[in-house]
Amino acid sequence: MLKQRIITALVLAPAAILAIFYLPIAYFAALLMIVIGIGAWEWGPLMGVVGKAQRSGFVVATLTLISALWGLLAHTDLWLNTHELNSYATGLLWLAVAWWILSAFLMLSYPKSSGSWSKYTSVRGLFGWLTLIPTWLAFMVIRTNDYQVDPFHGAQLLMFLFLMVWSADIGAYFVGKAIGKNKLMPNVSPGKTFEGFLGGVFFACLFVSLTAYNLNWASDKVITVLLVTVLITTVSVLGDLSESMFKRQAGVKDSGSILPGHGGILDRIDSLTATAPIFALCYVLLS
Repeated sequence: MLKQRIITALVLAPAAILAIFYLPIAYFAALLMIVIGIGAWEWGPLMGVVGKAQRSGFVVATLTLISALWGLLAHTDLWLNTHELNSYATGLLWLAVAWWILSAFLMLSYPKSSGSWSKYTSVRGLFGWLTLIPTWLAFMVIRTNDYQVDPFHGAQLLMFLFLMVWSADIGAYFVGKAIGKNKLMPNVSPGKTFEGFLGGVFFACLFVSLTAYNLNWASDKVITVLLVTVLITTVSVLGDLSESMFKRQAGVKDSGSILPGHGGILDRIDSLTATAPIFALCYVLLS
């Protein structure tokens, strides 16, 4: 399993980096829509929908909503200036924050809370939209920041987010395997440990510290970014556990099988669905 995970990661990572840095914005947005579309397909069983026609309908509805959002907020309209985001985009990012706060409450009270949402397909479908659609928007917000001045600035921000989350994932995996004993959320994901969570935070902060040292960041900036890193790392675990909760409720082990060793697209981007909107909003508020 570990060998498959490594091989898949070695294929996916360069492809993701090339797409982030070199795809024109319109193609980048379209590629994101494809990824989100696959995620919507995989969300079907999590909302109790297994028929191909119903799952396809959810995919079409999801992509239609994103297309409408793209029409309302073209990439040239997302940023009013380098530090000021379109108010509609800001509002949607705050909506994502509200969703993840609610998701944390549902997760912490699981399985007691599941009775209020698990039997309603429409509610679980809404949860899917609140998870997937802001992810597309957040990626676009980050990628298009200061695009007219420096086409690679947003790509660098996205890579920073990716490397932060990847560092946390690697740290959590290996520390959890090595010394993990205390279960973090056994009702949701028995494999996650508190030691693994702390290992993820440490590795992510180590990555940020090394970056700050190599780029000679000012001390006040380093402190701010480290605090954001702790927040983002914690939120990334929330994204992972949230998907685990929906999979457990639906009796599903993996969201899909498209990625050998990783499962489905949702299994690979679950951390990013939570962190991307929070990271984008933090950048808007702190930049």
